[in-house]
Amino acid sequence: MFSKKIIFVFISAFFLNLVWENLHSYLYVHYQSGPITQVLLARAALVDAFFITTLWLFFQFIPYLKKRMWLAAIFAVIAAIILEKYALSSGRWAYNEYMPIMPLLRIGLTPTIQLGVISFFAFKYVDKVFGRGEI
Repeated sequence: MFSKKIIFVFISAFFLNLVWENLHSYLYVHYQSGPITQVLLARAALVDAFFITTLWLFFQFIPYLKKRMWLAAIFAVIAAIILEKYALSSGRWAYNEYMPIMPLLRIGLTPTIQLGVISFFAFKYVDKVFGRGEI
């Protein structure tokens, strides 16, 4: 049952991220000075799904955190902020004029909240399908 949950978290996170990546790809100019392709978006969704699944696993094995799954969204947003700051400073990608910018952080809103929002919904979905019982 536990391995089914892991697979379910991963697949849910992958598809939610794939939709998100496609929707907000229009807010970027480029990726490493090249075009943003479907292969690139799928790879980004895959990496994000691995991150979210790993985060879920981490929270499953620490009793204090398992009872506070909402903290995973906060951890995910912090990770996204760090990643976004690095990517922008290294020129890995650039925003176009349509990206909503968070003034204090000077990073895009959609990439900042992506991992947190998707983690929250993927975790809620797995709880709804499998129940919140023990692993």
